[in-house]
Formats: sequence, C-alpha cells, structure tokens
Amino acid sequence: MHFRYLGRSGLKISEITYGNWITHGSQVENEQAIACVRAALDAGITTFDTADAYANGAAETVLGEALAGQRRASLEIFTKVYFPTGPMGPNDTGLSRKHIRESIDASLTRLRTDYVDLYQAHRYDYETPLEETMQAFADVVRAGKALYIGVSEWTAEQLRAGHALATELGVPLVSNQPQYSMLYRVIEGEVVPTSRELGMSQVVWSPVAQGVLSGKYLPGQQPPAGSRATDTNGGAQFIKRLLSDEVLTAVQGLRPIADELGLTMAQLAIAWVLANDNVATALVGASRPEQVTDNVKASGVTIPPELLTRIDEVLAGVVTDDPALTAQSSPKARLV
Repeated sequence: MHFRYLGRSGLKISEITYGNWITHGSQVENEQAIACVRAALDAGITTFDTADAYANGAAETVLGEALAGQRRASLEIFTKVYFPTGPMGPNDTGLSRKHIRESIDASLTRLRTDYVDLYQAHRYDYETPLEETMQAFADVVRAGKALYIGVSEWTAEQLRAGHALATELGVPLVSNQPQYSMLYRVIEGEVVPTSRELGMSQVVWSPVAQGVLSGKYLPGQQPPAGSRATDTNGGAQFIKRLLSDEVLTAVQGLRPIADELGLTMAQLAIAWVLANDNVATALVGASRPEQVTDNVKASGVTIPPELLTRIDEVLAGVVTDDPALTAQSSPKARLV
C-alpha cells in the first residue's frame, strides 16, 4: 500500500480508502461487512470513510464494531455530516451549529472512538450561513473531536469561501470529497485547479463508476444477478444512468488497455483516478472480502502517458465533464 498526504497537512492516508456507503447496514449483512473491513486491514488499508446518514447511522455502527480492538493511532477514520438522520426532525439535517454539535457526538459513539481524523461537510448547506458552519467545525476541532475538516461536492467558489473562513479560524480545511472517474470528470475544470491553489486534496468516491468500469455490465444484456444494478435498496438508482449501450460499449474498449498493463478493469479505473496528483485517495467499497484484496492492487500503479491518451480516445463521447454539475450535488433546500 502506498500513502499520500491529505492536502497541505502532515497527515498521510492510504491511497485506497475503504468506504461503506451503500453496503454496510443495508445491502450487506453485518458479518460480511466486518469481513470486508478485516480484509481491508489485512491488505494495508489504514483509512476508512463513512457518514452518519449511511443507513441512518447503522454504517458507522458496523464500522465501529469492525475496527474495535485495532490500534487507534494506526487508523485514519473519516465521517460526514449534513443529510437527515434520526427521526428526521427540522434540525436533524444541514450544517447548523446545533446539528453539527449533536452529530459529531453521535458519530463518535457509533464509531467507538474519541475523535475522527477528518470530519466532512457532506454537502453545502444553502440555508445556514457559512460563517456559522465553519465556526461550528472549528469548535469540533478545538474540542479534540476531529483533527481536520473537509467538505464533499463543493464548487470551486464554495471551496474558496470555506477555506478563507477556516484559515481565519485557524483550523485546517484539507479536502473535498467529489465523485470522480474515467466517465465522470466534472471536477477537472474548476474544482481541482482551485484545490491545488488552496492546498486541498480530493478524496474521490465512485472511481469505478458504481461498478460500470469493472466491465461486468455488457451492452444488450441484463445486469448480472446480485450486482449493484439489481439492488433495490438503493444501488440501482445510482447506476442506471450509466447503463446505456453507448457507455457500456465504450467501456469494453478499455479491456485491451487493462490487459496490456496486467490489470483488471476495476484496477485500471482506480489507478486512473490516482494518476491525478490532486487525488489523495480513492474510495472503494465491497460486498465481498476478495473485492477489497483485488482493488488494493491498483495502489502504486503507473499508467504510461500514451495509455492515458488511449483511454481518452476510447471514452470520447461518453465522458461527463461539465463543471456546472457540481453545483447540482447540493440540495438548494434542506431535505426535511
């Protein structure tokens, strides 16, 4: 396993981060989820990402159980706050001082730890003054409940404003967590250049495009049984836009490139996002331990420039890269 610094900080994290978004507490039974976390540890992964809203807290609980007994100083644990939790009351969502204060305590309890290494704003909150949000995050850091703060799916302008306030408050805003893959490149135009300037890294989710870049979905055929595309608990809705024959045909064109490098297509997809020097880590999930073992082999892989060019040529016409799409990730009004 290779390691990278998180933003302009002294914190090193594993190039592959284990994330438990859809799987833990919902799609995968707890025993299997714990086996996946143990496989991640065995493979050298030290960084784990979750959120309070995943399965309404159950994902954090499962992760806390799976990491129990591990040396805390040897782990980097990330979680997030914004989306509705609990009984969905009017203050059970957003980035208000009240919700942040109550959410961090609840997350720490579920995760069985005294602090998280990175506490992230899961989206931008248009209903709370940014000054209130950043002050609340600063209070969390000063209380020793988080070491660093980050955000997720913020626009370049939002990153700049948040970073300025965090700097005034003397707390480190070090990362952004966006969707990023060979097929979804909206951060390249504005978010990445701004982040480089500010000393922030990307902690990217969906590097394998919800499994589409693994090559297991074939044009003109039904999705494999048991795949995310058939998961009625939430996975299917996130992947359906990627299942057109045009996209799937283009993806199959990546197979010769993966073969040339001696990689699986999933490993190629993860190695591709890690080729971006502003990416600190790629989040990968798993429903089976062997998936974790396979994905970590992407760490340390170098893709030659000529093959990066071939990848662009193969996927020409099916890549989404409009920077304006980042702004659509955050709801304009709270969800409860």
